[in-house]
Amino acid sequence: MSFDHPHNRDIAGCRFVLATDLDGTFLGGSEEDRARLYDWIEANRDTIGLIFVTGRDPKFIGELCDGGVPWPEYVVGDVGTTIARVEDGKIHPIEPLEVEIAETWGDAGDKVRETLDGHPGLTLQPTDFRYRVSYDLDHTAFDDSAHDIVREMGHDPLVSDNRYFDVLPRGISKGPSLRRLVKHLGIEEGRVLAAGDTLNDLSMLQCGLQAVAVGGAEQELLDQVSNLPHVHTAEAIGAAGILEAVEAFNLHPLPKGV
Repeated sequence: MSFDHPHNRDIAGCRFVLATDLDGTFLGGSEEDRARLYDWIEANRDTIGLIFVTGRDPKFIGELCDGGVPWPEYVVGDVGTTIARVEDGKIHPIEPLEVEIAETWGDAGDKVRETLDGHPGLTLQPTDFRYRVSYDLDHTAFDDSAHDIVREMGHDPLVSDNRYFDVLPRGISKGPSLRRLVKHLGIEEGRVLAAGDTLNDLSMLQCGLQAVAVGGAEQELLDQVSNLPHVHTAEAIGAAGILEAVEAFNLHPLPKGV
């Protein structure tokens, strides 16, 4: 697979736009299911737009797509703190959409790291993100007073998959950033499907766009979205769950065999 979607096309003209988390969702399921989804997207680039909405950073996304995963046209990365377009295999932040994120964060990284240094159950991740600080979480040793400490500093804490602890600018997460990007691009909201599987996808699944919690999703996420009328709770795992939701919402003709 290659970076072969039309450059500078108007994604708002696509019949269907998939806005998807990566780990456990777009990258989840069997190898056969992932190949079916990826081949379908590549075969329908004229009518399918692709946005990655992920906790991963641009470097990871670039390496992933160089390895054969379909390139997205836009990225909401770093748990919603990066909003970017993709061009010729490079990820370029859309500065007007990131102004609020940068102003809300206010260069707070050093203060957060200093305050949470040595906090039980948190190990600082080595990547120096622009507008967030992230930790690996050991739930057996974690002291949940970290939540209050982060809020008192004026930021939002986020635990996902019981393994990661993110400190985010207040009010910034995947859902609000995806809505900001969809509005900026002029995409008709009824053409968008948001897909996720863990608590860091919660704001994306709650933001009002059609959405799917794929099979194998974190139970805490399912507890909060399973009664929302715009969210499809898929039985199929990962990539197959996305295709299940495309059929349920009648968003685009599917590949044979689905």
